[in-house]
Amino acid sequence: MSTAELKTAPEPEPGRDVECEDERAGPDPTPAEAPAPTDRLSAVTLACVLVLLLAGAGLLFQAGQLTDTTATRNHALTDTSATTRVIGDVSNTLGKVFSYAPQDTRATEDAAKELLGGRAAGQYTSLFGELRQRVADQKLSLTTHVVRAGVTRLTRDTAELLVFLDQRAQRDTKPATTAAAQLSITARLTDGHWQITDIRAR
Repeated sequence: MSTAELKTAPEPEPGRDVECEDERAGPDPTPAEAPAPTDRLSAVTLACVLVLLLAGAGLLFQAGQLTDTTATRNHALTDTSATTRVIGDVSNTLGKVFSYAPQDTRATEDAAKELLGGRAAGQYTSLFGELRQRVADQKLSLTTHVVRAGVTRLTRDTAELLVFLDQRAQRDTKPATTAAAQLSITARLTDGHWQITDIRAR
């Protein structure tokens, strides 16, 4: 037989064997069914509702606590008229009891007896008792002005303030000197007037 008569066997068509194996293997197993979109939406919605309910309950609890806190009882935050009044009374008192002249210390002492109470009255009596003779002998004078005052806490009959003072002191004919002071003040409403009951330097 001549070489020309030899014929090459036909090659299998591409993919045929694979198709046969696939056919023998049978159909793919059915994949697990994914949750329906509506199921996922319901779960998300429920989670959101629970979060909102919990947040609402927390806010209600906090609101209940606020009704009993010191902040809600502090009228300095809400009562402008009362705040202005206590600042006015305290500023007037400090200007009177911390101002004196060598020829008249009696007016200062009388103002202190009327406008100071509690611990502040005792503090002032002790201090001015030591100062009275020096004022006369050295011809000392002192003028005090409140430059700024703020109420940090105010209830129906008590107040706490932070006060900034400018004080001008002079001895006889020598040049006057100026100094600043900062005080923490406690006051109590007595007979319609705010009386200073405690004075502390800061």
